[in-house]
Amino acid sequence: MKKNVRHRLSTRIWHWANAVTLLVMLMSGLMIFNAHPRLYWGEYGANSDYAWMAVGSSDTAAYLRFGETRIPTTGVLGLWEDRNGEMQNWAFPGWATIPTDYNLADARLWHFLFAWALSFNLLFFLVRALWNRHIQRDLHIRAREWRPSHIWHDIKEHALLRFPKGADAHDYNVLQKLAYGSVIFLMIPLMIWTGLAMSPAMDANWPILTEVFGGRQSARSVHFIVAWALVGFFIVHMIMVLLSHPIHQLKSMITGGERPARDSEGEAA
Repeated sequence: MKKNVRHRLSTRIWHWANAVTLLVMLMSGLMIFNAHPRLYWGEYGANSDYAWMAVGSSDTAAYLRFGETRIPTTGVLGLWEDRNGEMQNWAFPGWATIPTDYNLADARLWHFLFAWALSFNLLFFLVRALWNRHIQRDLHIRAREWRPSHIWHDIKEHALLRFPKGADAHDYNVLQKLAYGSVIFLMIPLMIWTGLAMSPAMDANWPILTEVFGGRQSARSVHFIVAWALVGFFIVHMIMVLLSHPIHQLKSMITGGERPARDSEGEAA
């Protein structure tokens, strides 16, 4: 039987390049957040304005606040001990940020550099995926897959850890298509858009970038929320990989893997 790769080279490059890029962007973004660990809705935000989310601390305690709800975070967020045994009151600890010591200027340099990488990664992937029909063939959700009964069936199968086997395991199910589609066509573009909206130069020349969100601070809030949605996607993704033949999954994403070719339309991406 004719064999073909499960993951094309372009998909594998996209996967690993994004893994590194998003990790650096997250860690440098946390350092940028440390400069003002508060989120607002609207155009303006300062210490005297009401923040819908904030990381705060005193000399002895720290907290994470959502609205009026406070969650103690002493020793984790807001007030923690560095590698020299000294107490620090940045929002996120040094082990989670780039750079590890407080430096807003360097964090911005890291963040903006990898933001360009993220943008070019997305552009490269979309052009290549349209060209080789990966999007049309593997990510397109067909009419029957939109049926509530079909989606609910996949949810139950995943909840019971009953994953597809054999040739069926080589095709994306509807939950995978929804997850990957939301990352490729919604989350990453939204991260790029809100990142541009927070730039004073971009805002001055194209104010519509922020007007869509109701202000620069709203864009910043959406940027932060989507960043953590991507973290959530990564956690769920890793859990699924670990539960479904992790060695085989990792090998396939490195070497491409193989799958039986069903027909000319079943060729892997």
